[in-house]
Amino acid sequence: QVQVVESGGGLVQPGGSLRLSCAASGIIFSTFNMGWYRQAPGKQRELVARVTSSGMTNYGDSAKGRFSISRDNAKNTVYLQMNSLKPEDTAVYYCNAYRINQDYWGQGTQVTVSS
Repeated sequence: QVQVVESGGGLVQPGGSLRLSCAASGIIFSTFNMGWYRQAPGKQRELVARVTSSGMTNYGDSAKGRFSISRDNAKNTVYLQMNSLKPEDTAVYYCNAYRINQDYWGQGTQVTVSS
């Protein structure tokens, strides 16, 4: 059974930082590309960051220069370090594990940026 579980969300003040974690089980983690997406109320889900199985990364425009994605294959975990957070970063953040013909999503973790 495949499980993708996010953690690390919460309430943070503008300008603050958070690190999200996503642990995946039931898959050969090192062979999967991993991504973080987010969805704010009334908006479509959007890409935040992705890291391929080979370690290549790419970022959505809103994340460039502020967020960093990394993976630890030994721990079957992908991380999203978020710095200089803004109120517009408030959203549910979802973790995605994907490769050809396989696509798994977590339940999401809420991030709220507010003073």
